[in-house]
Amino acid sequence: MLDTGLIKSDIANLSKDIGDLEKSLDTQSIKVEIAGLEEQTAAVDFWNDHENMQKVLQKIKRLKQRLFGYESLADAFENVEVLFELYTEEKDAEIETELVNCLSELKKEYEIAKLEMLLSGKHDMENAIMTLHAGAGGTEAQDWVEMLLRMYSRWAESRNFKFVITDILPGDDAGIKSVTARVEGNHAYGYLKSENGVHRLVRISPFDSSGRRHTSFASLEVIPEISSDVNISIKPEDIKMDTFRASGAGGQHVNKTDSAVRLTHLPTKIVVACQSERSQHQNRETAMKLLYSKLIELAEREEKEKIEDLKGVQMEIAWGSQIRSYVFCPYTMVKDHRTNFEMGDVHKVMDGDLNGFINAYLMFRGGGND
Repeated sequence: MLDTGLIKSDIANLSKDIGDLEKSLDTQSIKVEIAGLEEQTAAVDFWNDHENMQKVLQKIKRLKQRLFGYESLADAFENVEVLFELYTEEKDAEIETELVNCLSELKKEYEIAKLEMLLSGKHDMENAIMTLHAGAGGTEAQDWVEMLLRMYSRWAESRNFKFVITDILPGDDAGIKSVTARVEGNHAYGYLKSENGVHRLVRISPFDSSGRRHTSFASLEVIPEISSDVNISIKPEDIKMDTFRASGAGGQHVNKTDSAVRLTHLPTKIVVACQSERSQHQNRETAMKLLYSKLIELAEREEKEKIEDLKGVQMEIAWGSQIRSYVFCPYTMVKDHRTNFEMGDVHKVMDGDLNGFINAYLMFRGGGND
């Protein structure tokens, strides 16, 4: 039989926690903002400005998702209260089972909602642009980049995020030297910013005929994809455009024309490229979005002269600079050196099970700024 005193105490604690969450979210302000944005959609000329229309509709969608998350939690709490009241009256076994299950699920939902509250940085709701670079380790490091690319694409897939490779430079013999991908989804940047840094691999190298253990490194840079309406001016004469033939792995995006585009912003020396689209025009459009995002990131750091400032504290892609280690031998373990969170199943992590690491970082940093 259930300890009704303990259940009552759990419900009382959750009632307070969920009430605090509502205050922190300021659900009333969210409703007011949604109403104001929906009023904009009723304007006669609203649908004529396609870019603004997409921005407003996307913001409405994100705000409604945030509100829906809280309202779902509140409904689940109300259901638990009703079940507890029924159980205290009837002591029915079926109601007891349902109450225990619903209370357990409610606790999980609350933890998720609390975590979402940490994603309050200026750009946390934006899509993410992530770039992987091979570091020390030669072919082994290039293979490591390809492994990480697969890991992040699997993670994105598990969250129903869209994952698109926009530029890729294959390795000389195997793997990938560098790759840029766009991750589209609610709070994509808020989650992925925790992955920014150097990742270290320890394993028996498949490229070493002697079967020796190797250590390799790769860096991941993550920035938010920021809409081009921000006050950043890019003069046409400041952009150098080169075209080249796409070189996607496995021939997926390879074509026989110079449709891939590389843009160089001459004042800052920022270089962006895109080869994922079918036409040169589409690739240039996507590359311009990447360029806007990088320039805005520079401007926000108030160091427009140095491209290094885009990456914050510079990362040396080698020993001693890693944020996380992935060990395949002599034992298996993945450990984050910032939070000390670790998992023993390295293969599960490589299949995209990163939520534990991301959540631990967000809790460790308390959300933080972008």
